[in-house]
Amino acid sequence: MTEQETRVNESQADAEGVQGTDKSNAPKEVAPAEYWEARYGSAEQMWSGRVNQVLVETVDEFDPGRALDLGCGEGGDVVWLAKRGWRATGIDISETAIQRARAAARDAGLTETQANFRVADLAELAADERFDLVTASFLHSPVELPREQILRRAAAHVAPGGHLLITAHAAPPPWASDLHDHGSGGHGSADHSSEDRDSETHEVPRFPLPQDELAALDLDPEEWDTVIAQTRDREAVAPDGAHVVLTDGIVLVRRRAAAVPQ
Repeated sequence: MTEQETRVNESQADAEGVQGTDKSNAPKEVAPAEYWEARYGSAEQMWSGRVNQVLVETVDEFDPGRALDLGCGEGGDVVWLAKRGWRATGIDISETAIQRARAAARDAGLTETQANFRVADLAELAADERFDLVTASFLHSPVELPREQILRRAAAHVAPGGHLLITAHAAPPPWASDLHDHGSGGHGSADHSSEDRDSETHEVPRFPLPQDELAALDLDPEEWDTVIAQTRDREAVAPDGAHVVLTDGIVLVRRRAAAVPQ
């Protein structure tokens, strides 16, 4: 499997059925931890283990410090950061994901001081830790997850002079239309009858744009600077082998360093 094919499979997993924004066919009353544990348990490996390219392009020139990766999955980004001198921590609500992340770090020859992983509820982070970099990559979920609350909490963990990097799907993948009812914009499951489809009304799913992320963060302009707020296209290979373009939304904000007393 090529790198492009692997990456598009990862995007498909996040956006499957326009997953992450369309909750019309999401499991009802399933806790996020339960859902994601079952999801990771359904396959030996969910992701490629490769670092997200936006992270590489954005922070490769940063001076290493303490880093926190929200929803770290199987640990690819944390391992990459740790190899570059960061003291990196990854948290996820799936025990299986964290076990795999720890194994990946051991395989890379990293110590727990270099790459640390915790099973933790992203909505209930302890407020007493500060990091020079906090990242959240493709933090989408088909079951209810308080994403905006999580990202606001994430900002609170950024140390003075540090950065918060958010990468998200900014548009559905081109093949997502194949998963929708024609003309409805809603997700159409293969096992729905035509009668079911006719009786259901779905809203067109909406992916967060950078301006949406900034508005939800509601950061104090006296304390924060916006470094990047843009969409960025990347080439990929669709499940049918076609070459396509995917669109990511990228937000990088920097917390201003504390003023030095005169």
